Amino acid sequence: MSIPQVRQDSAFILRPPRPDECAALTDLCLRSKAHWGYDAVFIEACRAELTVRPDDLATDRYQVAERVGIVVGVAALSADGHRGCVERMFVAPAAMGKGIGRALMHWLIAEARALGLSVIDIDADPEAVGFYERLGARRVGEAPSGSIPGRMLPALVIDLGA
Repeated sequence: MSIPQVRQDSAFILRPPRPDECAALTDLCLRSKAHWGYDAVFIEACRAELTVRPDDLATDRYQVAERVGIVVGVAALSADGHRGCVERMFVAPAAMGKGIGRALMHWLIAEARALGLSVIDIDADPEAVGFYERLGARRVGEAPSGSIPGRMLPALVIDLGA
């Protein structure tokens, strides 16, 4: 039996999510997305894509950030061949700017390297591009939104050199 990897910090821990947290993780994703000023109609259009299901936890690699017993961040990585994809990267609005997103991205990158991936693809919200670029991502084009027909998102990559 393996022991889950937990990152301890003075403010939060990183740990794998539990299946019973899917509703809370979905709520976190929606609140984080809404933080950027999107209206209720837009957020509702994103609901299906941002919903976290137990099957997602089984197929992708997930990590949550928890502070004082409350989940304040979530990240998910999928892998296909030598490429990974950021499936989720959300931090609760009240927890933004406290290093949680950075810690989750470091986990994603370490996880991708452990899987032998050479590239991580990111279809980013326009508001998050600067965050990803500060962590080594570079813009390579655009990708269609999975939620809003006709909307294009910045496409970024992180080269892992693997």
